[in-house]
Amino acid sequence: MNQPRPLFIGIMSGTSLDGIDAVLASIGSDGEAAIEAAQSTPFSEGLRKALFDLQSSGPDEIHRENEAANALAQAYGGLVKALLNHARKKASDITAIGAHGQTIRHQPQFGYTHQTLNPALLAEITGIDVVADFRSRDLAAGGHGAPLVPAFHAQQFQSDVDVAILNLGGIANLTLLPKTGEVKGFDCGPGNMLMDAWIERHQQKSFDKDGAWSTQGRLHEELLARMLSDPFFKKAPPKSTGRDDFHLAWLEKHIAKEVIEAVDVQMSLLHLTVLSTLEAVMLHAPQTQKLIVCGGGAKNIALMNLMRTKAPQLEIISSDSVGVDAQLVEALAFAWLAWAHKEKRPANLPAVTGAKGLRILGACYPA
Repeated sequence: MNQPRPLFIGIMSGTSLDGIDAVLASIGSDGEAAIEAAQSTPFSEGLRKALFDLQSSGPDEIHRENEAANALAQAYGGLVKALLNHARKKASDITAIGAHGQTIRHQPQFGYTHQTLNPALLAEITGIDVVADFRSRDLAAGGHGAPLVPAFHAQQFQSDVDVAILNLGGIANLTLLPKTGEVKGFDCGPGNMLMDAWIERHQQKSFDKDGAWSTQGRLHEELLARMLSDPFFKKAPPKSTGRDDFHLAWLEKHIAKEVIEAVDVQMSLLHLTVLSTLEAVMLHAPQTQKLIVCGGGAKNIALMNLMRTKAPQLEIISSDSVGVDAQLVEALAFAWLAWAHKEKRPANLPAVTGAKGLRILGACYPA
């Protein structure tokens, strides 16, 4: 009789600060993961503002960060309890929680990245082992600590054709899965982050649903060219980025004193995300036949349509089409990373992060 596969919970709150996703996953001894249940929740306005304010330096940061870390653990804990109730499971049924925390600084050039969370409090609230702080070990070995999902993508989406996985969260990152040869991956620029920030400023909405607002605008070719001239796009991998590099002040610098309609800026940002990601695919994996898109950006109809128009030679699909809800891929990845930690299995890819070698990622806080 087959033994039931162990259960893990993965929790992800991304750079866009739009909310928290949690999945309950069963994971086999070979690392194959399947989502059994999922729950999502938006951030409270107070917590979202606290986390956003911590993205840049300010007064009394240590106190404010610790308050936010505790509040984030409480929010994660509440979502875990809702997920367990939904799935009719008990805390004792779960092997571990993989919790990413909220990135508030990413400075690999200075040897650090920081994801705020109180994982000890999360373990206390849930009664489940918590694995967190996944990026530090890779950084200690000389890597960027990011992106971390390519090892999971290689496990989950390997194919008999040359595939690329494009994760469109706040930041866009690519995993290149050739049918033979080494897995590669890197951050390729902004995903939804700038579009989300711009529509929030001008429309008081947290995101551009289906890309509807952007499609009302016209592409501003000069603005797009200025944005694409950023040195990050030409930098060779391994490379990673975040809100430290791409933010509203960065956008305003490229707009300069020119008068551009807000909706035209949104359309230009849509093109920035699409063109920077497609150029990265063509530069680093021109043999790619299929592009699987996941993350919130996969739900943006205008973005997906533009991507298909700009790259008709590629089969471009959402990860929904291959059985994994696009919104939940990253949360599933952190369940898998918790599994890898418990199995003492290295989960970084040196060719992706630039680390000196394979390392076991994360720190465990027992319940």
